[in-house]
Amino acid sequence: MTRIVSGTHGGRSLDVPDRGTRPTSERVREALFSRLESWDEIDGARVIDLFAGSGALGLEAMSRGAHRCVLVDSAPGAVKVLRKNVSRNKFENVEVVRSDAAKFKSIHDFTLAFLDPPYDIEPARLVEVLEHLANFLAHDALVVVELSSRTAEPTWPQGYLRESDRKWGETRVWFLTFEGKPDTV
Repeated sequence: MTRIVSGTHGGRSLDVPDRGTRPTSERVREALFSRLESWDEIDGARVIDLFAGSGALGLEAMSRGAHRCVLVDSAPGAVKVLRKNVSRNKFENVEVVRSDAAKFKSIHDFTLAFLDPPYDIEPARLVEVLEHLANFLAHDALVVVELSSRTAEPTWPQGYLRESDRKWGETRVWFLTFEGKPDTV
């Protein structure tokens, strides 16, 4: 079990799917969200959390002032846990979607995206997900990608600008700005 670190739902617990999920640690989430808040990226944000697992990243954003959140995961067990976490903690404006991260559909243009895939994700698969995500991002959206600190920096698809990265223990987080799809850049 993990918990929401801060905000209106701070301290509330979140269940974690049984297998195949590695929730972002509370220490990493606290540092990550401190950075996002200092950049004024959360208040009123339209958030998507891909490979959501327990929903810790998306629900942390909601607790800290995001306007709307879509949680996407393909695993039936994770989707069940996501729905339970949203319901038990009485989150509003949160949608849970069971879908492959490279196939989800949405009517929203997201301003903040979290990608916390399995650490062993193939580079081509990450690019596939980011290219699909581009169809649903607002111009200048912030995209946060979490991978193992041992993973080499991925090759980012066209339209994504690497702003910075940060390492916390076994976790490395890359911050990208979405500048637009190649045909609109």
